[in-house]
Amino acid sequence: MTTAPHTESSGRNGVYAVLLVQALLASGTHLVAKVVVTQIDAFTLTLVRSLIATGGMVLVLQSAGGRLAIEKRDLPLVLFLAFLAVPVNQFLFLLGIRYTTASNAALLYATTPILVVLFSRWLLKEKLTRQRIAGVLLGFAGVTIVIFERGVDASIDNLAGNLIIYCAVLAWGLYTVLGKRLISTYGPIRSTSLTLIVGTILFLPVGIWSAVQFPFDRLALESWLQILYLGLITSVVAYMLWYYALSRAEAGKVAVFTNLQPLLTTVLAVLLLDQDVTVAFIVGGSVAIGGVVLAQFG
Repeated sequence: MTTAPHTESSGRNGVYAVLLVQALLASGTHLVAKVVVTQIDAFTLTLVRSLIATGGMVLVLQSAGGRLAIEKRDLPLVLFLAFLAVPVNQFLFLLGIRYTTASNAALLYATTPILVVLFSRWLLKEKLTRQRIAGVLLGFAGVTIVIFERGVDASIDNLAGNLIIYCAVLAWGLYTVLGKRLISTYGPIRSTSLTLIVGTILFLPVGIWSAVQFPFDRLALESWLQILYLGLITSVVAYMLWYYALSRAEAGKVAVFTNLQPLLTTVLAVLLLDQDVTVAFIVGGSVAIGGVVLAQFG
């Protein structure tokens, strides 16, 4: 009599564990990207990152015994998701972060759960409870405390970068919500492979002109390692974990975990860059985590 609830609880805990790992892997994106965009332009970086990700996904797909064939009726959705994933989300993020701060970028991405909740209600008809809305807003409030304490720069110099990155955030929100339809048919590995491979093909005509002129021989080993992180860890592993979670939970509940990324980014900055831990960080982090918990049970 208790088998079903126990199984359901174990499955839910497994999804939470996956999302925590995904958030940890993705949390380094803002720090790494901010450094590497000073070495390589956004057009070239997006193409190289996508090509690396495509190679990685092909290997994963082959290891899993999967195939890329899809039903003709799903082609428009695949093309749209691929367009959102690479030419819009990845490119605009790498372009925008060059002109703003990593803190600003983290704060903007922390609005993802709000967008996903609204998009899910509009496109997927997911239930929108008061408790879930409260959890999303509470999580965002906690992130805001942390990020503003770390020094968000709202000056006109960063306005263009902020606007560009927010366009990337909108794309990520749509990608998360509409991706539910794809993974219900093809699963997380195949769906991730399709969107990344097709997205790379779509971006190829745009990025190739910059890439063929870029002096790759001038890149240091450290820069290549950073590009590999963006290509393999962020674009392959984190994407697959994200879609895996989406295949087992509502989009709104999955997206709330985005609020943990800027907090984890700050933790990494403390560990790697010797930043100090402040009272605001502790308070804001606690509020954000409370928001995640509240949204999960909403």
